[in-house]
Amino acid sequence: MPPAKKKVVRKKKAASKKKVVRRKPAAAKKRSKSSRKGFPWFKWLVGLMLLAMLVVGGYSLYLSQVVRVKFEGKRWAIPARVYARPLELYVGADITPSRLQAELQALGYRKVRKVSSVAQWSQSGSRFTFHTRDFLFWDGSEPARKVSLRIKGSTVSALRDATSGKPLDVLRLEPPEIGSIYPSHKEDRVLVRRDELPDHLVAALLAAEDREYFHHHGINFYSIARALMANVKAGRTVQGGSTLTQQLAKNFFLTPERSLWRKANEALMAIILDARYGKDEILEAYANEVFLGQDGDRAIHGFGLAAYYYFNRPLNELNLTETALLVGLLKGASYYNPRSHPDRALKRRNLVLQLMADQGFIDQETADKAMKQPLGVGRKGRLSNARHPAFIDLVRRQLQRDYQEEDLTSEGLRIFTTLDPWAQQQLDEQISSGLADLEKRKKFPTGTLQAAMVLVSPQGGEIRALSGGRDAGFAGFNRALDAVRPIGSLIKPVIYLLALSRPDEYSLVTLLEDEPVRLKDAKGRVWAPKNYDKQAHGLVPLHLALAKSYNLATVHLGLALGVKNVVSLLHGMGVQRKLSPLPSLLLGAVSLSPVEVAQFYQVFAAGGFRSPLRAIREIVDADGQPLQRYPLQVAQVAEPGPVYLLNRNLVEVMRAGTGRGIRRYLPESLEVAGKTGTTDELRDSWFAGFSGDWLAVAWVGRDDNKPAGLTGSAGALVLWGRVMKALKPQPLGLLPPEDIVYIWVDPQTGYLSAEHCEGAIAMPFIRGSEPQLRSDCLGEVQRGGNFFDRLFD
Repeated sequence: MPPAKKKVVRKKKAASKKKVVRRKPAAAKKRSKSSRKGFPWFKWLVGLMLLAMLVVGGYSLYLSQVVRVKFEGKRWAIPARVYARPLELYVGADITPSRLQAELQALGYRKVRKVSSVAQWSQSGSRFTFHTRDFLFWDGSEPARKVSLRIKGSTVSALRDATSGKPLDVLRLEPPEIGSIYPSHKEDRVLVRRDELPDHLVAALLAAEDREYFHHHGINFYSIARALMANVKAGRTVQGGSTLTQQLAKNFFLTPERSLWRKANEALMAIILDARYGKDEILEAYANEVFLGQDGDRAIHGFGLAAYYYFNRPLNELNLTETALLVGLLKGASYYNPRSHPDRALKRRNLVLQLMADQGFIDQETADKAMKQPLGVGRKGRLSNARHPAFIDLVRRQLQRDYQEEDLTSEGLRIFTTLDPWAQQQLDEQISSGLADLEKRKKFPTGTLQAAMVLVSPQGGEIRALSGGRDAGFAGFNRALDAVRPIGSLIKPVIYLLALSRPDEYSLVTLLEDEPVRLKDAKGRVWAPKNYDKQAHGLVPLHLALAKSYNLATVHLGLALGVKNVVSLLHGMGVQRKLSPLPSLLLGAVSLSPVEVAQFYQVFAAGGFRSPLRAIREIVDADGQPLQRYPLQVAQVAEPGPVYLLNRNLVEVMRAGTGRGIRRYLPESLEVAGKTGTTDELRDSWFAGFSGDWLAVAWVGRDDNKPAGLTGSAGALVLWGRVMKALKPQPLGLLPPEDIVYIWVDPQTGYLSAEHCEGAIAMPFIRGSEPQLRSDCLGEVQRGGNFFDRLFD
């Protein structure tokens, strides 16, 4: 029995030992598994956190670099600013009180009872007092000053410094800014510095957009939480929590997309901006970046440009109510547009004023008083390209000869032009009303007729005003530059000048043959022109042929002179277009634009001297350093004597010829010269003429090239007369050169006559070309020689 018991005991021990041995490895294995499960999880967590920190840190460094490069580099493409001519005033200057008022208003000057600050004016009878702004011209700075001026009739009679009482020799007002040449992305802005931001503008920004701006570090968690609660409570977005810095980051660096990723970038960039740059620098960038309106295809960015666009004044001249309105537009420039939605804009402006009062920036009394003020927004300000699109188009084309497009749209160039804003206003108004009257008379539907016109200073060739169509604000087809149409009889003075330049052959009384003409071309086609009245008039004096615009006499004369010689003279007078020397050219079968016509008529108006037409005077860079001047260039094309004879003939056109209808608009005593032009089937109506101080070319017709039913005298002359009446031009006042003599002649035969002879007229001749034959009044006519054979040899 004992052995059996012992065996059992051994079994138990063995079992017990085995059990212990098995459990220990199992426990160790379990602990090993637990360690393998726990430690890698922690390691992964730490690894992910480190990786996230590296990614965020690296991305932050990347964003920091993006912010630094763009914010410290060239922040914006600065458009070129375009200025009109400055108004110069001096004793003896021609200007009416109404025109001076218009000039001051165009500059954004405010009429007050008593002038106390810059950009104000007052009037008491014929006495004006105004305070100019300072301005940096291409040739130096013009200081701001208070001026006293008197006008007697239509002339400046006194000009003094109102502070010192000393007489002023000349006063040059700052030029009106008429537009800009902006980049392809259509953003326009006028940059302002931090110290140029009015205190009440900054206060309005803080009150309405970011009251804790100077205390947070780019983002404001309290504002975000407050906005979130307000939006949840309202069930829609009623409040935003973005700081000014976040708004700048969104507008300046990011796209407008709505996503959490963009919002995260915005917050991170705001923190970076706040860490790297000062509050004032960020505020300055914000003030220049914000979107505040849309002007056609041009986006209005920054408070500097918005001040001009809405109030026609620089930002530093705006008052509390005006800056509050601009700040109110930040909520939605289109929705609160004061021109389209004045009621909304008024409520929004008043809310901004109340917020300023609630936060202690202004007292309640000031806020209440400001809320009672009107919006004060007028028509589009003087920085709107929509006011002078045709002229801006001309300026841009002339600039492209010398500058790259990128320079024009990004370097902040300042371009001083020849535009006369007052003349442009008269031109626009008279074309609009004149075309309406013509359509009514012809019973055309409104909008059937179109027009183009260019005003030039005769001696200098400066383009003072330009109209590309009946709608002055339309920036489309520029007819003054691109409507290339047959010019009809406008070409005739060139032919007659060529003839008069040969005084041994032609004078104003030379008899021309006004008889039918039949010419065949190389293909056998017959060209048989006719006079407008369908009649032939036989032998007619040269001056009468031009005054009555006889086609047949002109063709005979042109063929005798040589068509190639006519073309050569046209080119010498500034026409650059290639011309075919065909006989039909003699009656205007040559197509030119109104500006091209003005170029060769400028030679007549300037006494035979050609000056290339120009719209630009000077260009300076953004710092005011001169870059380029466009000085007056003069070349003599014709001798003064023949030009004088021609101009006397063009005066006759206006007194007794096809231009005599001008007397409906100008007094008989006012001497002007000009020529009508009409094309086949009355498709084009032209008139070109000049006074002592204006040269103007007008075209009237239809864009579809259908007959307009208007001759030159019935259409274009009407517009020309209306514009000249508004401009109040100076008389032509032709002075005969030394080689001109006046001789009494018989108007029918051209023979020598005397003052006492019936019907005799005094005609100018180049010395040595006077008639040799004597009329019956002076005795028997000397018939020696084959007179008529010599005339038409």
